[in-house]
Amino acid sequence: MVQANNITKFYGEYPAISDVSFTANKGEIIGFLGPNGSGKTTTMRILTGYMPASSGDATIAGYDVANQSLEAKQHVGYLPENAPLYTDMKVNEYLTFTGKIRGMTKTAIKSRLDEVIEICRLQEYKNTIIGKLSKGFRQRVGIAQAIIHQPDVLILDEPTIGIDPIQVVETRSLIKEIGGDSTIILSSHILPEVSAICERVIIINDGEIVAVDSPDNLSNRLEATERIRIEALGKTSDMVSVFRNNPSVQDVNFQTLDDGKIIFDIISKGGLEIRSELAKSVIDNGWSLYNLQAVSLSLEDIFLRLTTNEENPEENK
Repeated sequence: MVQANNITKFYGEYPAISDVSFTANKGEIIGFLGPNGSGKTTTMRILTGYMPASSGDATIAGYDVANQSLEAKQHVGYLPENAPLYTDMKVNEYLTFTGKIRGMTKTAIKSRLDEVIEICRLQEYKNTIIGKLSKGFRQRVGIAQAIIHQPDVLILDEPTIGIDPIQVVETRSLIKEIGGDSTIILSSHILPEVSAICERVIIINDGEIVAVDSPDNLSNRLEATERIRIEALGKTSDMVSVFRNNPSVQDVNFQTLDDGKIIFDIISKGGLEIRSELAKSVIDNGWSLYNLQAVSLSLEDIFLRLTTNEENPEENK
């Protein structure tokens, strides 16, 4: 449904993105992750035909976004980070207007309008001036204009930025609901959001794709080491010394809780299984052991490993 082939974009002599390639299949929800300035928005703009690539090509529903831009745009809905809403128009007026812009007939717009308003839960606000709506409801209007023409592909750039937590949850639910009918590419810097919604993740850094996979598969691929979390009580300096001097331990990070207990995140060398060994060290030294478990990499851990040189985002204390 979406195919990007070696897309490169230069701003002057600066490559904003280099050889970006990926595929998004029908009905799939894909998260597009990257630090600020990594090339996410540039990629989105090229896919939607708002910006030409310097080289490479992309297709939407089989249509080349550069050479068949009108046909491609008929199959894509786009919500940029700052939705281009006319704040002096009522919700239903604006959606009718966007339907006309999309080339829909009056009959098609009338048939689709109530459906879109219901999908985006805007029934109570369809006669409200957009400028009087909260940021969250404006985002819903933005999503409504992006799906008014029933696109095969929906591209959303930071769809939950700046809205309150309740509306974030509602927007996530809305995106998942729409995802059954459309291929969705979701750009976000909010890692839990992508983990909750997306089936696959594309991670971009410095304009280049560094990973494309499901969150679980990415975690498995990067688990060359084992991470163990220990909650214990004892003299901090002694525990740190014992753990760091263990020849099977690669790294030790820790934080002290308000009740005096200490949480250790310990990474073993070469994926060695050292849980029983660590438990024995705690018991032999007379420290109190409250919890010991292996910890899988979170999407945040994966993101940091692929976009920085950090092995562990938590701070040593």
